[in-house]
Amino acid sequence: MTAVTAPSDALRRLLDLLASGASTEQLAHVVVAARAEGALDAADLAALASAGELALRIRETLAEHRRREAQLTALFETASELAALSDPDTVLRSIVRRARALLGVDVSYLSLNNEAEGKTYIRVSDGSVSAEFQQIVLGMGEGLGGLVAQTARPYATSDYFNDDRFKHTRHIDSGVEDEGLTAILGVPLAIGPKVLGVLFASDRATREFSADEVALLSSLADHAAIALDSANLLDQTRRAVAELNEANATMERAEDAHDRLTDLVLRGGDLPDVADAVAAVLHGDLTVYDADGTLLASSAAPVPLDPDALAAARTTGRAVSTKDNWVCAVQAGPELLGSLVLAGRAGLGDPDRRLFERAGVVTALLLMLRRSVVRAEDEVRGELLTDLLTAPDRNPRALLARGRRLGIDLSAPHAVLVAHADGGSRRRVASAAARHATLVGVHAEEVVLLATGDPDELARRVAADLGSATGRPVTVGAAGPASGPSAIADAHAEAARCVRALLALGRTGEGAAMAGLGFLGQLLGDRADLDAFVRQTLGPVLDYDSRRGTELVATLRAYFANGSQLARTKDVLHVHVNTVVQRLERVASLLGEDWQAPDRALEIQLALRLHRLASPR
Repeated sequence: MTAVTAPSDALRRLLDLLASGASTEQLAHVVVAARAEGALDAADLAALASAGELALRIRETLAEHRRREAQLTALFETASELAALSDPDTVLRSIVRRARALLGVDVSYLSLNNEAEGKTYIRVSDGSVSAEFQQIVLGMGEGLGGLVAQTARPYATSDYFNDDRFKHTRHIDSGVEDEGLTAILGVPLAIGPKVLGVLFASDRATREFSADEVALLSSLADHAAIALDSANLLDQTRRAVAELNEANATMERAEDAHDRLTDLVLRGGDLPDVADAVAAVLHGDLTVYDADGTLLASSAAPVPLDPDALAAARTTGRAVSTKDNWVCAVQAGPELLGSLVLAGRAGLGDPDRRLFERAGVVTALLLMLRRSVVRAEDEVRGELLTDLLTAPDRNPRALLARGRRLGIDLSAPHAVLVAHADGGSRRRVASAAARHATLVGVHAEEVVLLATGDPDELARRVAADLGSATGRPVTVGAAGPASGPSAIADAHAEAARCVRALLALGRTGEGAAMAGLGFLGQLLGDRADLDAFVRQTLGPVLDYDSRRGTELVATLRAYFANGSQLARTKDVLHVHVNTVVQRLERVASLLGEDWQAPDRALEIQLALRLHRLASPR
């Protein structure tokens, strides 16, 4: 250290140190060194001490200016950064990060007010390690933050737990304690009179926050509030634009769906086409039912109809949600025409719900149109069927021509079927039978069908299908094949007798032709083929006797003629009883083990008598 020999040297030394930014200790040492040397008198020492104090004040002023300049620079950079941000969450994170850096604190955090609930929620934090602290909810007036949020004034404490200015609550104090905070400074985030939330700076040790620090954090909060408000407005604008775009897209989608459905109807599309189109538009599976709950069409596996949901849909006129599906009533005014069930869309927004309801309107139009067409066709077909069955010989050529106009070739072989349903709607049975028939209608209180195929097989299949479709037993008799008006009328009479025979035999709900009724069919039929009946019943036994020269047929006659008693049969045949047993076992292998059952035994006995009449010996 250079020795001070004169007041001027000491003053110069002070100025040099001050200009170089020397520390407080270095400035104070100049006065101490001059006293130690003893080269200056009392007056000079007093003047030097006064100059030293002035140099210290100048140094502090310069340091304060530099600190303020740094803070202003940092604040300006923060404001610029916040202004560039557009996402509210990004703005919040940037605010707390800057607050922590500017004030050099351990933890910074920010809460946002919920005016409806009267609370302020901590949204973001920087430096926090406690999950409990990050979940704190402050009521207005509770704790330091709740007081700031309520009064819109800054508050600071060097020791929060020992500061009785604040309303301490168990959950707030527990969270603050879990974070280990002691000193807390909170300033309001406000736009005019509206407080958005609170910005906090806190330390885990005791600390006095200066007025400058309060002012600095308040300035940051002001900038942050403006940036946050701008970001919120921008976010709201974006959402509004997105909602507008979505609304436009929804409108375009609705118009497209309406155009597609209308085009389907105009092009003669049927219910399956509508079901597929609606399912594609709504990204689900659609099932269509008629007013009675009968399945009409489905885009995938049919979904059961909920009667309660349908009743609610009829009452409200809107689509109704069940646990997993949506139901829409298909109506024409108060009249229920059917229903739609949409599966695979548990959640259905208003736009899609309106699309679903519009599909119900289009389905109603299609059902009404189809009803009108069916009624017109039914009248024409019904008149043809009536004339065909009641006056086939009056003008056969005209009947054939009328059939051709309807796409029916009455000169081709047709099976004639008569369907009987006790207590059922004949119109409904006829509607369900239409998919099996070339011509169908109601005649003499029964449903009559003309179809192509084997009569017996058709009768069984149609009876089963109509019973399933109507939910009640439907008995079907069949005859044919028949070609031409007269033959068709005769076949109808036979099919009607077949139905009566089935009902008399207790075979309600079954279907058969006369051939399927065995010997009863031969007795009741107009075209009995006795040889065919004998061959059908005894053919394997007759062939066996013919090939091997055996007496199986004779053994059967004797067996039945003697009351099915082996002892009496062997006496008539003059053979051993074992021979009779062996012959009957051979019969069982040829005709089946049930040949002695009452129905089979009766048919076999009748066939034996017919065979004897045809070839007596």
